[in-house]
Amino acid sequence: MTAVAALLAGLAAGEVEILDLTAPLSPETPILQLPPPFANTIPLSLETVSDFDEAGPAWGWNNIHTGEHTGTHLDAPVHWATGRDGYSVDAIPPSRLVGPAVVLDFTAEAAEDPDFVLEPEHLDKHVANNGPIPEGAWLVFRTGWSRFNKDAAAFANADENGPHTPGVSPAGAEWLARSPITGFAVETVGVDAGQAGAMEPPFPVHHYLLGANKFGLTQLQNLERLPASGALIIASPLPIVGGTGSPARVLAIIPA
Repeated sequence: MTAVAALLAGLAAGEVEILDLTAPLSPETPILQLPPPFANTIPLSLETVSDFDEAGPAWGWNNIHTGEHTGTHLDAPVHWATGRDGYSVDAIPPSRLVGPAVVLDFTAEAAEDPDFVLEPEHLDKHVANNGPIPEGAWLVFRTGWSRFNKDAAAFANADENGPHTPGVSPAGAEWLARSPITGFAVETVGVDAGQAGAMEPPFPVHHYLLGANKFGLTQLQNLERLPASGALIIASPLPIVGGTGSPARVLAIIPA
């Protein structure tokens, strides 16, 4: 039996399940809010082209208005200055979008401290306990933050000092860039911590990870159903020519 046939047989027998890790995209989906003077992306809106009316009696369709980095989305290397010579979203080889999931569960730590950040010692401890991270893996940072997906204020968790959400320290971001992963996946609005703008360098995951021609996946959900290992993640961004990123449907193949 071929590998594809084995997968199809597993799906048919209920031994394998397809899990959707994508947050539904709507006008209410929380989006990144940068402080002045920086410009911000736009939330999703739909413009009716026809709705079974005179403009189209047998069909309904809409124009989509949104940003590349809205909702569950992929960050391509060209999104950041350090990766500007890397892949745009249309140029990413499909093989780089599919890989094993390695899940780091720091839900308890993020609940206790919303500014919790991954340090190299957290990552080294995982490798010591579980073995090397596979080549081409998606490293998934589970924090439980997706529980705020429908509450923009709680999702941003901002005060006069800016947002407070979990992320990665500069040293941790360098660790990620040197690792064999294809990309880093999170539940928060972006791959960096809420307070990452004050780090050195600012937004270190963007700086190091995208500069290493790797990718980010943001605003995932249902991570509590992912096993620590043994799942496969498939990221499906739109191949926008020259795009710095794209809203994406992100699926996981997991043991049932």
